[in-house]
Amino acid sequence: MKEDVYILGIESSCDETAASVVKNGRTVLSNVISSQIDLHTLYGGVVPEIASRKHIEEINQVIESALTEAQMKLEEMTAIAVTYGPGLVGALLVGVAEAKAIAYGAKKPLIGVHHIEGHVSANFIEHPDLEPPFVCLIVSGGHTHLVIVKNYGEFEILGRTRDDAAGEAFDKVARAVGLGYPGGPKVDKTAREGNPHAIEFPRGKVEGSPYDFSFSGLKSCVLNYINHAKMTGEEICVPDLVASFQNSVVDSLVSRGVAAALEYGYDKLAIAGGVASNTALRAGMKEACRKAGITFYYPSPIYCTDNAAMIGVAGYYEYQKGNISGWDLNAVPNLKLGQR
Repeated sequence: MKEDVYILGIESSCDETAASVVKNGRTVLSNVISSQIDLHTLYGGVVPEIASRKHIEEINQVIESALTEAQMKLEEMTAIAVTYGPGLVGALLVGVAEAKAIAYGAKKPLIGVHHIEGHVSANFIEHPDLEPPFVCLIVSGGHTHLVIVKNYGEFEILGRTRDDAAGEAFDKVARAVGLGYPGGPKVDKTAREGNPHAIEFPRGKVEGSPYDFSFSGLKSCVLNYINHAKMTGEEICVPDLVASFQNSVVDSLVSRGVAAALEYGYDKLAIAGGVASNTALRAGMKEACRKAGITFYYPSPIYCTDNAAMIGVAGYYEYQKGNISGWDLNAVPNLKLGQR
């Protein structure tokens, strides 16, 4: 009988300080998240320096809480996994320094985890039947990728955004219509009261790259619509506006995801990242996959936004492959998917 593997995961890439204990890559024993949303809402977005300071204040307590909730001790962990990129460099450094210190002190292996790999791995928590290979759409504030998950931690990139990520576009449009920060959840909620076909916004396409994304043109169209309405004295129906904007984004994401799965011959499609909790995206992808005969997977909202459980899961599979990091592990804010 194989010995159980317990991974302590640590995540601090942006504005959530998180720690989790994961057993054998699939069972989450604890998942503690200290969010800074209320703090950054005062400034209309994440302030990197403030985020870093808050991580320093919270990280020890968050790790202690994760171990307590799991009813385990640091000595019982098999390895320590930590996000080392991409993300805000100061925020990443806090998590990496903490992970190195406790791994060294407890004489445990250290595993650097790619943040996007973590998001993909969130799907493994609640779907024990899901195993590679499959197609995955990763949609967050900083990233929009369409990939084939060839194996655990191994990806073939089919497409990515050429400009704004989908989550960035949500935040900018939310700010423009006065919904505030964080934009994604507020647009999602407001859009439910609007008509998604009230305004026909364009779907960005990249010539010669059918699976790449572009959202800056759509964002500009929305801003131009708002400015034109202000100049002509027209009243803007915010629910209709954001519902129409969201419909364009969702259509771009769903159509590419399903088309890629069909073209490359995969019958499994997953979504991941903060925007994967968007209700319109989930509903649209679920219906499109049903029509195409594709099995659709998605994490619960708590595992879509930044959390340490997903880092613990990804860390488990890196540990199984023998990918142990050295003590020179450093934060890499612009780490590309597939890099180590």
